[in-house]
Amino acid sequence: MRREARVGASAAAAVGLLVGLAACGGEAEIERPTPLFGEVPIEYPLHMWDQDMEGETLLRVRVSDVGTVDSVEVLQTSGHVSFDSAAVAGARNLRFTPARRDGERIAVWAEVPVYFSKRPRPDTLGVPNPMGGV
Repeated sequence: MRREARVGASAAAAVGLLVGLAACGGEAEIERPTPLFGEVPIEYPLHMWDQDMEGETLLRVRVSDVGTVDSVEVLQTSGHVSFDSAAVAGARNLRFTPARRDGERIAVWAEVPVYFSKRPRPDTLGVPNPMGGV
């Protein structure tokens, strides 16, 4: 069994879309960045897995104009330093198609929830993943 955390949005999917988005300036409509998930690069800490510990960390990530994550902040802690640290470390490896405003690539801030659970989330059972993959 793989020990990966799930990155997602509310009830959308196990690997889902971004939930929050704020431009780094300007008023024009913004085309959101799209996650490029194949495998989720966030590892479930082994000692937490072995203890059946679960939690959720809410991150704020800055998606650059080339789709890389260049800054990560914990908006809401899981209550476990191990989960929060794993979420931050893994989020640095997430990749996106860049956000756009008026056809130009821009950097944006987005909220990304990370779920550390050994069980499938009830709201994701039987729901096809819109991003493909797990």
